[in-house]
Formats: sequence, structure tokens, C-alpha cells
Amino acid sequence: EAEQKGMYLKQIPSRQLWNQICDTQVETGTPYMCYKNAANTKSNQQNLGTIRSSNLCVEVMEYSSPKETAVCTLASICLPECVGKVFDFKKLESIVELVTKNLNKVVDKTTYPVKEAMASNNPNRPVGIGVQGLADVFQILGIDYESTEAKTLNNDIFETIYWSALKTSMELSKKDGPYANFSGSPASDGQLQFDLWGKTPNRYDWDLLKKEIKQHGLRNSLLIACMPTASTAQINGNTESFEPRTSNLYVRRVLSGEFVIVNKYLENACRKMNQWTPTLIDNIMKHKGSIQNTDLPKEMKNIFKTVWEMSNKTLIDLSVGRAPYICQSQSLNLYVPSPNRNILSSMHFYAWKQGLKT
Repeated sequence: EAEQKGMYLKQIPSRQLWNQICDTQVETGTPYMCYKNAANTKSNQQNLGTIRSSNLCVEVMEYSSPKETAVCTLASICLPECVGKVFDFKKLESIVELVTKNLNKVVDKTTYPVKEAMASNNPNRPVGIGVQGLADVFQILGIDYESTEAKTLNNDIFETIYWSALKTSMELSKKDGPYANFSGSPASDGQLQFDLWGKTPNRYDWDLLKKEIKQHGLRNSLLIACMPTASTAQINGNTESFEPRTSNLYVRRVLSGEFVIVNKYLENACRKMNQWTPTLIDNIMKHKGSIQNTDLPKEMKNIFKTVWEMSNKTLIDLSVGRAPYICQSQSLNLYVPSPNRNILSSMHFYAWKQGLKT
């Protein structure tokens, strides 16, 4: 429409624009890329209108208009709290239930800085439940981040979170009524996020839940969003979000001084083998937090790989695995030691072709 009305100063070839984006990303890491069609066709808010923007970290995908400014109320779950000898899915379900109820209360209790925010949040009531410490869960259980076992557990965790959040939101809707714009949404027609992805999950009785959602509605238009968790993960002693570790040993500089942060799970595993020695620590420091050049067993080297030793394709595939259970989006970082246009182009196009929203 803008082109037809001549609302531009000049036109340039799309490849020129793409190269400029890649060059800027090489220099700064930004701009972040969102895939507008995927964000809209896989949104439970598609009955409201076209989603045109996101938040800073691109995990919140919500409808805004000149009269409505989208708001999102977020909380992240500390996944290591659910680990014993195995992963406790029942505990995760109960935590998600509590978090969903609490976030839903915030929508009513909070104050809004502008009337447009209230105009959006009251009728739509979106919330965003994310995670922190997924890499910790894998390392506690002795699972290689790039393994099939990790992919399965990753999918099961996010299916559980989505299931419990939807079930709780449906129960809240039974009591207080559905959010104002529920009618006409994909969920009102029995279409949940994984349906919009063309996936069929099998861990829970989804057919029964869909029937209950169609009958009673949902209290919240959106429920899951994976935010970066940088500060809260540091406070709780977890790895950020679902991200792998960037290093097993690093220095954190704050106002009160410098602190050496060590991967506690690696240290514990080494101490059990009587391998936590000054020589090993020096080796890890020398290789910038990597243990690949040590004498530790190969299995340990796989479990405690840093993100620099992983394939970006694997990180994208893990995101694709959990995406059918994330009704907003996920803030995913990709790590490239020597970036150039070719590497960035293949990375972005692979993620786009897999159907990710960002």
C-alpha cells in the first residue's frame, strides 16, 4: 500500500538491504530479526489484527494499535528446582499453575502508566511464562545439550508448561469468565499453538482440554514467552533462559569488585573424581572456560561443552522443538566466532524456513 501511494524517498534492491542488515549484525549483534508471517499465522491474537512489532528481546509478540499499547506480565520458572534423580514433571505442573494464577492477578492489581496500555491489557490479559536453567538441568542429569535425549526432554518440559498454563487459564475462565476477545481466536475454535504448527503432541489428553477450552474459554489470550532472564538467573544461580553456557569459568565485574564464577556442576563432577586440581583450573582459564583440552573423560567434555563448541543448527532445532508450545516467542541467541554475510544468511534463512517467529 505504501509503495502504491509512493510513500518513499527512494527504492533499493532487497539484496542491498539484506547485506546492510548482515553487516550491521557483524558489527553490533543487532538488529534482531522477526519473521512477521510466522508471528501472525501462529498467534492466538490473530483475530485482533496484524502484529507489527515486538518488545526489545523479541519474545513478546502481541497486537498493538494506535488505541492499544500491548502489555506483557512475565515470570520465569527455575527448572533446576524440578530435578531429583530424574526430572519431576508433576512438580513443574504445580509450579506453572501457581505462576499462571499469580500473573493473572497482576493484570488486575497493577497500575498502568497510559490509558492505551489498560485498553489493551484488560480485554486481552496476556501473560508470559518463561524458564531459566535449562542447561543446568541437562548438566545435573548428565545429558549432552546436543543429544537426542536433550531434544526429547526439551520438548517434554515445554509441552508440560503449555499444558499446565492452558489448563489453569481455562479453570480461571470457568470462575471469572473468558478474556473479552476470546471469541474468534484460534483457541476458541480448538486450535492451539501446536495445531498452528501442524504438530501432534501426545504427552497429555489434549482432546479433552480443547473441549473444555471451547466450552469454558481461556482467561488469558497468551501464556508462554521465553525471555532472556539475565538478572534473575544470576540472582538464582541458574544459567540464563534455555541458553547453553558461554563459559565454565569467568570473571564477573560489579561495583563491589571482581568475582570468579565457576560452573558448580562441573566442579562437583570433577571433585567426585578427585580431578578438581590447580592444574585443571589453570587449563580451563587458559582455554577461556573450555574443558575440551583437558584430560577429563570424553563424556564429561560433551556434557560441559560451551556454546562456542556447539552447532548453531542444533540450537535452532531445539528452539523449533519447543516452539509448538510457546504461544508468544522465544529470545534466542546465536553465537558466531567469525561472522560474515554467508554465515549469517544461511543461519537466518534456516531459522526462517523452520517456521520460527524470530
